[in-house]
Amino acid sequence: MSDVERMEDYKEELERSFRKLKVGDIVTGTIIFISEDSLTVDLNYYAPGIITMEEITEDPGFVVEEHYKVGDEVKATILRVDDGAGNILLSMKEATGVLAWDELMADKEAENVIPVKVLMSVNGGVVAYAKGIRGFIPASQLSLAYVEDVDAFVNRSLEVTPITVDQEHNKLVLSAKAVLKKRKEEEIARKMAHMIPGNVYEGVVDSIMPYGAFINLGEGLSGLLHISRISQKRLNSPSEVLKEGQQVKVKLLKVEDGKISLSMKELEETMEEVEADDMEVLEHTEEEIGTSLGSLLGGIKLG
Repeated sequence: MSDVERMEDYKEELERSFRKLKVGDIVTGTIIFISEDSLTVDLNYYAPGIITMEEITEDPGFVVEEHYKVGDEVKATILRVDDGAGNILLSMKEATGVLAWDELMADKEAENVIPVKVLMSVNGGVVAYAKGIRGFIPASQLSLAYVEDVDAFVNRSLEVTPITVDQEHNKLVLSAKAVLKKRKEEEIARKMAHMIPGNVYEGVVDSIMPYGAFINLGEGLSGLLHISRISQKRLNSPSEVLKEGQQVKVKLLKVEDGKISLSMKELEETMEEVEADDMEVLEHTEEEIGTSLGSLLGGIKLG
């Protein structure tokens, strides 16, 4: 074996020996062992890294086995280059604090969804940890509906998005309501995309305004029936014809910019056209019957 080959064999070990690590460095390593109170991490260095459970996260409800396994890659900050036993003492908590705020800001801008578990209730809301950072979810941001009892959300899993990310003041505010609202809007948009102009729908008068009425079409859909589209007669107020809770049939005019436009007036016009066509058919039929009867009688010779 040549000297060159021997050097290649020990290249990795030599690089490790010359590599210098110092307190405060953020390093990347691979988990090689998980014990009850620590993680052992291979740093591609002559000494392994040790992360105690206290240095993984501040989240008291965190269960390490649910989040990490042997072979996972993690980032950590060096606390001490020698813990007295030849190991490098690391902190994922500090590294998370440095990196998580940037990730949370990116999540806020992209409106990303983050799964969290509610840890406890506090005045005006609840607390949950997102990416190792303590976050506050106000009662007004827990649901689409009004929330009176925030204690009912403790230990529940929620999907949230950051709405306030302020590292300087250590302030993280999360919202489950924003996630639910966006999903509801997306679902309504999908339903609206399947509505066909010209089709007739049944609905209920939900509310009456001076300029028209809002019709509840079901499945979260609501459309505007403008006062000019209610009747062929000129109306001073929609309440001359409609009342809240009244069931109506409406024709879909268009779906545009997330708004549904409806008409009852066009249904009246259609009905009148149908009635006029029916009358015309009836007149033709009576005329044909009369002609046929006259021909029949004309062909009869009286003795």
